[in-house]
Amino acid sequence: MTLRIGCVGYGTGGRHFHTPFIAAAEGCALAGIVARAEATVAAARADWPDVPVFPSLTAMIAAGTCDAVTITTPPQTRRALVLEAIEAGLHVIADKPFAPSEEAALDLDKAARVRGISLGVYQNRRFDADLQTLAKVLREGALGEVWRIHSRMDFDDPATLEAGPTGGLLRDLGSHLVDQMIYLLGPVVAVDAQMDHLDLPEGRTDASFTMTLRHAGGAHSHINASKCNFLHLRELRAYGSGGSFTSQALDIQAQQLFAGLRPADDPAAWGYEPEENWPVLRTLQGERRLPSEQGRYHDYYTAFASAVRDGTPPPVTAEAASRTIAVLDAARLSADIGRSVALT
Repeated sequence: MTLRIGCVGYGTGGRHFHTPFIAAAEGCALAGIVARAEATVAAARADWPDVPVFPSLTAMIAAGTCDAVTITTPPQTRRALVLEAIEAGLHVIADKPFAPSEEAALDLDKAARVRGISLGVYQNRRFDADLQTLAKVLREGALGEVWRIHSRMDFDDPATLEAGPTGGLLRDLGSHLVDQMIYLLGPVVAVDAQMDHLDLPEGRTDASFTMTLRHAGGAHSHINASKCNFLHLRELRAYGSGGSFTSQALDIQAQQLFAGLRPADDPAAWGYEPEENWPVLRTLQGERRLPSEQGRYHDYYTAFASAVRDGTPPPVTAEAASRTIAVLDAARLSADIGRSVALT
């Protein structure tokens, strides 16, 4: 069975980080796009001439062309659209940030369960090449007991900062970076965070952050990110009883997308960091470069289609995403009160 997926929204997210991967995923087909602005509609039709474009989710539902939808509109619009899709009996993938609070996320999870709908959250950066390479190192036990991981994601990209008190970098990149650390190290039990703000016309906006996460298994992770400091650097460092892992990557899938490539064009070559960017593993046996694992955002969609077909949980459940939101809420509180916040 092929899962027919519609993409609701065709901004940067829909155009670059969803539709190409729906089209490349096994068991999936891009079956519709929702776009309203004239220029956006024109872009969607130029990019996907054989895919119908609809003015609204309601129109897409009425056409009956989709079994599932991805909601990738601005964050403040997502809840109503997720609920509309659920009520229509469509399976749903919601872009991050998934919901404004943990409570709101769990409400959406409940609504989906009542209707027997698969509701997944698009934490695609679990499928980054550098993260998958580190995950393999950890699975193989090359670092021994893992002590800590440092993750840094600085983008010189102020134009994409979501301005205003309901936006900000914490809910944007923070959603990805926290999810990555939970994926690698397990549940978080305490958060200590600091945030930096800009006063913008839309309101006070968090523009950079740093946080320490203490994980239930005893390891700790250290995350920082910015978009407004004229700096572009992606770095992962991991330390354990048996050695260390260091990586500075290109965010290769994004680079390929913005260069006009698509994963379906050459699946075998997609998503590998160039050799000069391969990470370094240092242990008692010495120092060696590790070949890049493949970055494959389309694996998310393949796994989601399998979950719908088999009745199993999606690759990132709404419940799991709610725990990421709980960490982000605790980080904001920690920054406000100036001390560590425990999670219950």
